[in-house]
Amino acid sequence: MSSEDIENYENTLELDLFREYRDVIGLFSYVVETERRFYLCNKVDIQARPMGTDVFYELTLTDAWVWDIYRSSRFVKSVRVITYKDVNVEELSKPDYDAL
Repeated sequence: MSSEDIENYENTLELDLFREYRDVIGLFSYVVETERRFYLCNKVDIQARPMGTDVFYELTLTDAWVWDIYRSSRFVKSVRVITYKDVNVEELSKPDYDAL
């Protein structure tokens, strides 16, 4: 298998993942981004935990989807993340069907 074959394979996986993301984003309320992963979820709890002079963040995500091309199943019931890095949480706006 050549390096070009591997690159084409990974590009296909990434495109499939993007398509899946586009198809499922409407099922979720939050986008959560850490230094290592990107998640969609319906509930997020963030706790800042002091540790000496540093702080780490403990996230608990419920009803989640994980952006990872190498996972066989990206839908998970709950995820616990611990990080010392930045965490971004964005609440997704839902379409207002009553206004239509």
